[in-house]
Amino acid sequence: MSAITGWWAALPDLVRSIVVSTSIIVVVTVVVILSVAYLTLWERKLIGWMQYRKGPNRVRIFGFLPGMGQPFADVIKLLIKEVVIPSRSNKVLFRIAPAIALIPAFATWAVMPIAPGFAIADVDAGLLYILSLTSVGVYGVILAGWASNSKYAFLGAMRSAAQMVAYEIAMGFALVGVLMASGSLNLGTIVERQAGSVLTWNLLWLFPLFVVYFISGVAETNRAPFDVAEGESEIVAGFHVEYSGIAFALFFLAEYANMILIAALTAVFFLGGWLSPFQGIPVIGDTFLGQPHTLWLVIKTFLFLCMVLWLRATFPRYRYDQIMRLGWKILIPVTIVWIVVEGLMVYYKIGPWSA
Repeated sequence: MSAITGWWAALPDLVRSIVVSTSIIVVVTVVVILSVAYLTLWERKLIGWMQYRKGPNRVRIFGFLPGMGQPFADVIKLLIKEVVIPSRSNKVLFRIAPAIALIPAFATWAVMPIAPGFAIADVDAGLLYILSLTSVGVYGVILAGWASNSKYAFLGAMRSAAQMVAYEIAMGFALVGVLMASGSLNLGTIVERQAGSVLTWNLLWLFPLFVVYFISGVAETNRAPFDVAEGESEIVAGFHVEYSGIAFALFFLAEYANMILIAALTAVFFLGGWLSPFQGIPVIGDTFLGQPHTLWLVIKTFLFLCMVLWLRATFPRYRYDQIMRLGWKILIPVTIVWIVVEGLMVYYKIGPWSA
């Protein structure tokens, strides 16, 4: 052990920094991938319970934990299936489209404030980084539909892209309110500005923007009831109709990774991220329950994910015109109006801006 410690101390600072950063990135990536895998299982189990079914309960891990091996069985099945590339497709774009959809969902975690005072990259323009990367995913959808050389896939890509762009605008306006409340683009600072108690969280003063952001996040990830782009009965599975095997799975990996990302960002922007809901409460607030911790971020993210799954089990799929009307005529005007209201509260020093 002493030899390893001495060897580590002898390395240049740059090399040690690279090794530590790479290790953290690998750990975060593996955790996100495993979370995506078991989110698919939790979705099937939760919706099964809501509909009086059992959900997956056969595939075990080493003979134990019924159903827990289902995600691994799904991955193995998709890996051994043949990836069919249409003969008249643009083969280069056809191959890279799933990666373009997937990579931003993982790269965004670089600026996520995972723990108090810790992020892989603690950049001051983290909010702009989030907005720019989440906007890149639409290119993967468009390229997948266009490169397939299929009218069904192209129609699905256009509908999905129009939906994503519409709700990106609503999400962007909602985050303008968060920026006004925190006065910073740094995600860690946004969380710290909500410290004090539950009453200082952005949820209370920016509740309409919270609702808009969450609904827009569900629509942005093409989740039910906004999954018309993937509606088999309308357009034969949408933009990824020509994909098979693991290439097909990458689009759904991106979708579930974006679900986790949106849930985590909602917790960071509006519910104090890793801050405890018991902070500021006498007696309890002074114990470990009142201390900031990564566990609180995980719990809040999990609750938002359950809400997304609850929506899928509850609401029927919207028509495309209803989806676009909600985005353009309701959510965007609501954000604009509340930004004006928030500006007045800031000017007249009302609420959290009274100090």
